[in-house]
Amino acid sequence: MFKKLKGKLTKNKGFTLIELMIVIAIISILAAIAIPQFIQYKAYAYNAASLSDLYNLRLELEGYNATWDQYPSTN
Repeated sequence: MFKKLKGKLTKNKGFTLIELMIVIAIISILAAIAIPQFIQYKAYAYNAASLSDLYNLRLELEGYNATWDQYPSTN
């Protein structure tokens, strides 16, 4: 009796090819959705950093103007 039960348990090891293909298809669909969103968020972060840098530059120039009564020259 135990030999029959052991034989049934060892036969069903692993995944079938169909199951693996379904999992790969699901992961591919999720990646196709996630990658463009990640690229878009990366562009938004780059734009936000640029705006922050420009704001800081403006503050520095205004501080220079307040100290020296003129803006720095470009020479």
